[in-house]
Amino acid sequence: MRCNFTTTHPSVRVQVPVLRTLLAILLSLAGAASVLLHPAPLWSQGPERPPSPVRYTEARQHPLLESVVLPGTVEAPTKSLVASEVDGLVIEFLAREGNSVEEGQPLARLRTTPLELERNSVEAQLRETQARLQQAEAHLARSRELLEAGVIARDEFDDRFFEVNAWQGRVEQLTANITRINDDIERSTILAPFSGVVAAEQTEVGQWLEVGDPVAEIISVRELEVRVDVPERYYGSLRTGIGTTVTFESMPGTAIPGQIQAILPAADPQARTFPLKVSIPNPDRRIGVGMLAEVSFPVGQSVQATIVPKDALVRRGPQEIIFLLNGQGTVDPLPVETGQAVGSWVQVRGPVQPGMQVVTRGNERLQSGQPVQGESLEYPLP
Repeated sequence: MRCNFTTTHPSVRVQVPVLRTLLAILLSLAGAASVLLHPAPLWSQGPERPPSPVRYTEARQHPLLESVVLPGTVEAPTKSLVASEVDGLVIEFLAREGNSVEEGQPLARLRTTPLELERNSVEAQLRETQARLQQAEAHLARSRELLEAGVIARDEFDDRFFEVNAWQGRVEQLTANITRINDDIERSTILAPFSGVVAAEQTEVGQWLEVGDPVAEIISVRELEVRVDVPERYYGSLRTGIGTTVTFESMPGTAIPGQIQAILPAADPQARTFPLKVSIPNPDRRIGVGMLAEVSFPVGQSVQATIVPKDALVRRGPQEIIFLLNGQGTVDPLPVETGQAVGSWVQVRGPVQPGMQVVTRGNERLQSGQPVQGESLEYPLP
């Protein structure tokens, strides 16, 4: 027997099957909203996927010297205000601010027409003088024969001899003038004395330059120096050749190896700090002169530190993390703080113990709890 019940409200009569249908629709919508608000990890969506292949390396314990971090400023070790070596009118200027230049690359060219005309004139004089010299040498040879025959006096022969010497001197003088003019013509193309970047323009096309007038300012950026003021208490612990680690606030996650290049033995009388210069490479020219840096110097006693390969570090926002194999076929992310770098390894602080398996390949897109299949990868110890 089938019974249909309705509500008792006089103006609304809804059957129970209709209510059940509406309830089912509402439950379906609630389930869809839950999926949208709490999506499953990307690696678990769809059909079951095989574990992601990764390479891992064990964290190690390694002795490190205690280090101190001091602020510094990047400087250019080589800076030159290139000047003109000759007088002339600028007809071409190539040294624009910000341009990279190689050693020997033209910066500017001066007008050489006056020098070329002068050279042509001197070359003509040289040809005439050489002809005069040949004639004088022929007369000298004839005079020698006449002197031996007793036809001419010794004074006449001496005159011919001195005439040859005079023309020879004139030839040498004109030859030297031509060499000087050629050198001036060559120096009319002003070249970069070293590889670097044009920091400032000092002339322009149409300007007359005299000897010593500036053309362009160039700074070397392939090799840079960081100037650090070292407190007196660390002065005795540092020496040239010691390796350092340089970091930059504007380049998070980047650690550049450096080396103490020079220690100035004269302290600031007020601050009692000693200027020190650390050389750093800059092959890709990411580091600019004037940037603020932090330099880590090894000082004090040796301590045992936990180190991992630099490849194990993954940056997620402001935090650096590593992924550990947890023995269950999945990975766990672990936030760490980095310390001193040693070769391809870096010191880490946090709940990391020597012997833990740290993912060093394939870790860029890993997620917490993601299934992986690991294979060992060895790194040479520092």
